[in-house]
Amino acid sequence: MSLIPSFFGGQRSSNIFDPFSLNAWDPFKDFPTQLSKENSTFVNPHIDWKESPEAHVLKADLPGLNKEEVKVEVEDDRVVRISGERKIEKEDKNDTWHRVERSSGKFMRSFRLSENVKMDQIKAAMENGVLTVTVPKVEVKKTDVKAIEISG
Repeated sequence: MSLIPSFFGGQRSSNIFDPFSLNAWDPFKDFPTQLSKENSTFVNPHIDWKESPEAHVLKADLPGLNKEEVKVEVEDDRVVRISGERKIEKEDKNDTWHRVERSSGKFMRSFRLSENVKMDQIKAAMENGVLTVTVPKVEVKKTDVKAIEISG
């Protein structure tokens, strides 16, 4: 057994384990190259949450979904829940799948908002696969500050 691998041809026919052998055992050789579509899940969508002085705005990337496949719900007066499902594409028995990378299945994300929101005025819109949920904030009255002159 040589300590230096043979890169220039000549396969070794030794029965001794050679860590430098180019004929390495591939542990993934017998794994199926196709994913089972029954076990696929929809990875939670990426959601941005920003707060401005006027509102909280949630934006979710939901490519390929339409508004009928998405739900926006309010729970416990301060939790916004975004959920939905991407259906599995119908399979034709004559088709041969080479790669399945698009996910399918159900998803759900919840966000607890601060107490200064108007949950009864939530608006949601879907455009080009992006869901935008706007939750207006309660206006905080600024107190008038009056300077008092100090005598003495």
